[in-house]
Amino acid sequence: MLFWHSHPETYQQHAQNNYIRDALAPFLKHEEEQQSTEIGVSPFHHVLCAATSPAVKLQDETLTYLNQGQSYEIRMLNRKLVEYTDISSKYIKSIVRVVFHDRRLQYTEHQQLEGWRWNRPGDRILDIDIPLSVGIMEPRAHPLQLNTIEFLWDPDKNASVFIQVNCISTEFTPRKHGGEKGVPFRIQIDTFSAGEHGEYTEHMLSASCQVKVFKPKGADRKLKTDREKIEKKSPQYREKYQPSYKTTVLTECSPWPEAPSVSRTSNTPSPGYHIAHTSYSFPEENCSPDQQGELHLPSCSDHLLPSSSMQDTQQWLHGNRFSSFCRLFSGFSGSDLLKMSREDFIQICGPADGIRLFNAIKGRCIQPRLTVYVSQLQNRNQLHTKAVGEDVYHALYLEDLTVLELTEKIANLYNAPSQQIRRVYRQGPTGIHILVSDEMVQNFTEECSFIISTMKDECNDGYHVVLK
Repeated sequence: MLFWHSHPETYQQHAQNNYIRDALAPFLKHEEEQQSTEIGVSPFHHVLCAATSPAVKLQDETLTYLNQGQSYEIRMLNRKLVEYTDISSKYIKSIVRVVFHDRRLQYTEHQQLEGWRWNRPGDRILDIDIPLSVGIMEPRAHPLQLNTIEFLWDPDKNASVFIQVNCISTEFTPRKHGGEKGVPFRIQIDTFSAGEHGEYTEHMLSASCQVKVFKPKGADRKLKTDREKIEKKSPQYREKYQPSYKTTVLTECSPWPEAPSVSRTSNTPSPGYHIAHTSYSFPEENCSPDQQGELHLPSCSDHLLPSSSMQDTQQWLHGNRFSSFCRLFSGFSGSDLLKMSREDFIQICGPADGIRLFNAIKGRCIQPRLTVYVSQLQNRNQLHTKAVGEDVYHALYLEDLTVLELTEKIANLYNAPSQQIRRVYRQGPTGIHILVSDEMVQNFTEECSFIISTMKDECNDGYHVVLK
């Protein structure tokens, strides 16, 4: 690995005012007076010591290029330079994550990380360079969360943590013919203070920035190319783009929805950093487990309708065995899901669950293996009100191709108990009755038709069915 940063001097060797001013310049030139008068603004600032790209338009978020495996410093700064007395504990916890910037990849984060783990056994997406870091305590990296690290630091002092991102942006793009455009990541830091019970659960600040990771020295070449490209443009054109700063200030964002500890693991896809998520639960008194322990939910529709509300959609997902995706689709109504394509579901849920969910939402019926048409023989004493040849036939759709299935379908068609049908015969040549077996059902031709008649069983109250 490449280590471009030498070990930083201790903070006592610097005047803190100059240290922070140098790190944040020129971002705070026009904001210091305004920020000093703001109420409720967090005193902390996080600065990534890597240059921003000049090929970013003014209205867009900054973009920073990083080299794979290189140690980059993130400065944890207290810009007010006063004792932070709003917390009960001496130390606070910061959790650093490398997450996806694109929403579709956020939805499939678990599958993407598992694929990366399979291709890179023993490696981590995010590492902490402990020898270079200053002012941090108890650094941890959970073995199952490859993209997360955490540590403690003193809020009354400044800290500096060096991180290494070991994945590159093109590892999560489809392989075609080479030269694929890499996906952007986000470096997000969530900071928590200790609560009454000593657990770090009180959220204080969340900040993030957009980055792309290249193979070693690739970030330097990309940054040089962007600068040369912008310098060749006219002054009017360059005014539309941001200047390149030597450091990247992480901007405030929504806190990461996972619990603030890497000791907890989850197999559910992580939602986007900027999306508000809520979980849905049902009242226990409205649900009752059956003998097999399955949960039956009230008023669960077989099909998802465009008029279904977000609550109805959550209930439909639960009732159709898609509970693991309820949190992911917590803000979706029925019309939202119905507008999604098969490819959308596959990208979000994975191939197996995506296809299954798409088929269930679209109400696609399973193609039967055999279709049989039957009509009941009219009683000779019954008055016929319809013309000859206008007998009504009913379709029976068979999947297992067994006599038992055929018997149950006939019984359900005429609302009769299947136990009363003792045997099924087929009328053969010269009127003989041939006992129908599973092999005979399997050799029925597609869309064959029969006239059904019944015979009383002389031994009991049952009936025999004859197919003519």
